[in-house]
Amino acid sequence: MPTVQLLQSLHAPDVRPVEIHYREFGYGRPLVFLHGGWGYRVYPFARQIDSFQNEFRILIPDRSGYGHSTRVAGEMPLDFHRRAAAETIQFLDALGVDRAVLWGHSDGAVISAMTGLAAPHRCECLILEAFHYLRKKPGSRAFFERFDARPEELGEETRRLLAADHGETHWPAVLRRNCGVWFRIADNVKRPEEDLYDGRLSELRVPTLFLHGSLDPRTEPGEMERVRQELPSSEMKFVENGKHSPHSEEAAYAESNRIAGEFLQTIR
Repeated sequence: MPTVQLLQSLHAPDVRPVEIHYREFGYGRPLVFLHGGWGYRVYPFARQIDSFQNEFRILIPDRSGYGHSTRVAGEMPLDFHRRAAAETIQFLDALGVDRAVLWGHSDGAVISAMTGLAAPHRCECLILEAFHYLRKKPGSRAFFERFDARPEELGEETRRLLAADHGETHWPAVLRRNCGVWFRIADNVKRPEEDLYDGRLSELRVPTLFLHGSLDPRTEPGEMERVRQELPSSEMKFVENGKHSPHSEEAAYAESNRIAGEFLQTIR
């Protein structure tokens, strides 16, 4: 399994150097998949690898704190998305990748957007799937609190995938770090409408596709409408029958690949 070493990373501030494990497939223009908050294996990009590896060099890093990359202890910082965006740029630097397509899922979508804001010249385009805009997610509060407190209540298959990704004894800590940070972010909100981008999402100047499940349970009422107001020139496609991970869901992956493929054909 290939790895690269970073001298340091804001996403793992107490560890030096930081080792990043990644998966690599195919040839062509760089396409980087950024996983969500539970890691890669629960929502894998296997069907996208099959569909796009003949046209793209696919890179899938485990962020520090996930998978086979450097482990990180303690609470996740409230600005972890911004820190992970900086780590993403370091990962590209380590592999000598000047520009890439970024396809981020859930937390990975937030990180992709923040990478686009911080370093637009490094992003050929963005595919933002299961996007989060708001800091406060009351509809998901009970979900985050439940699995922060009792990760063992997850289904057997999900537990198996998490263990395969992060280790048999370590996966509950990974889950607790991610679930816990979301309600701590919410508890630090002064106004319910505060967004994760400090009011700067409208400054994004990278070609962007929002790919969203029409049934996503982690989306607040009106959340994607707010996104559309911020970025009216971006593309926004809702995947029928898609939930929080259209790219990996049996009922939604084919439509997700079609939408993404058509968008990528317009970016040259």
